Amino acid sequence: METEGPLYKELADSIERDVCSGRLCPGQKLPTHRDLADALGINVSTVTRGYREAERRGLVAGTVGRGTYVASDATTASAMVSVEPLAPGLAEMGLVTPLYEHDPDASEALLRLGRRKDLARFLKYTDPAGLRTHREAGVQWAAHYGLKATPEDMVVCAGSQHALSCSLNALFAPGQRIATDSLTYPGIKSLASMNGLRLAPIPMDEQGMTPEGLDTACRRDDIHGLYLMPDFHNPTALSMPESRRDALAEVALRHNLLLMEDDAYALTCERPGRPMAARMPDRSVHFSGVSKGFWAGLRVAFLTAAKPLRRKIVEAVLNTIWMAPTLNAELVSMWIADGTAEKVLQAKKREAAARMDIAREVLPRGAVHGQPSGFFIWLELPEPWTGTRFEARAREAGINLFCAEKFVVGDAPAPRAVRLSLTGARTHGDLRAGLEKLRDVMDGNYAETVPML
Repeated sequence: METEGPLYKELADSIERDVCSGRLCPGQKLPTHRDLADALGINVSTVTRGYREAERRGLVAGTVGRGTYVASDATTASAMVSVEPLAPGLAEMGLVTPLYEHDPDASEALLRLGRRKDLARFLKYTDPAGLRTHREAGVQWAAHYGLKATPEDMVVCAGSQHALSCSLNALFAPGQRIATDSLTYPGIKSLASMNGLRLAPIPMDEQGMTPEGLDTACRRDDIHGLYLMPDFHNPTALSMPESRRDALAEVALRHNLLLMEDDAYALTCERPGRPMAARMPDRSVHFSGVSKGFWAGLRVAFLTAAKPLRRKIVEAVLNTIWMAPTLNAELVSMWIADGTAEKVLQAKKREAAARMDIAREVLPRGAVHGQPSGFFIWLELPEPWTGTRFEARAREAGINLFCAEKFVVGDAPAPRAVRLSLTGARTHGDLRAGLEKLRDVMDGNYAETVPML
């Protein structure tokens, strides 16, 4: 180990070099703090700081009683969107887009808005929580999720990612732990890292996060928060039954956890379940986004929270962007109020259902997991595939998709699976062609240029 700079940073740098070079592999157990200190002739406290710095970088994951392991996603970029454009001819089956061709006519809505005499009020500084009329639209939109709220519970945010960012920033302190599914939305992983927060992966079964696993983690570690996607979980497409929600809410309340409920894809379900937030209203924040419904570029989401939590989140909105773009929120509110949003959502669900039928027809039976009108599927892979190698092979075949490793938290094992977007393809023909090509990749009908180790 080189010795320039603080020793703990040199230790973290050394771990990073070994991970990047392949000398350390995902899931590999590292020496105990004492053993490594003795081997290197340094203080235990230096090793502890070095491991902590490596964990902050996403390289390792430490669990009390189990030790320190190389993170399962240490060699996998968790970002869902690249700043670089897709290579020419590469089919998009990674990013879940909201079927833009079914979005409402924005030009007509803008003309209607432009004729209004009160247009200027949407171009000025306003209440960071959002105009009351927009919060009233948020109440109406949240009702789609089965959530009862008032305008005083609402905060208008610049998209669900902004709502999540403000919640993490306002409600948690650096170093605190938040429990998540062992496979979860990568956005919570990157935001937690930016805020100095630690994620605790909780085991999952066919119904989602296990109450026993959450209870064990809360007893073992100092857990402060809980992040869940109960309906149409990203990436596995699971939806929790009511009994599982009841059990998780009981554990969360018993351990005084703050819940962040992200229902990004709930509206694509045929019958969304009762929100977790309704079970613990005083200890929860609920995100009701519109991006998967229509015009993702407007960046509007509605956040519901109890008064003490809401006040802190409003301060976070003020300190980040002052307020969500009011003109955008007015467009969204117009479409919610006149029924356009509901019509668009139903049209998209019909289109998604047609695409799901194609996926189930083309891909192997039993390997496809999804909702009848879902925007993506979770595809199990046969041996000897891993998610990362299948993603690389698919890219060689001209298809962009996301491996399971992107969604793994900490040292949780990555299943042999990938997430496939059904909405990125422009036409049914394009989707079918892409899925048939992936089926050929699964069957080994493409030249093997990526090592199958």
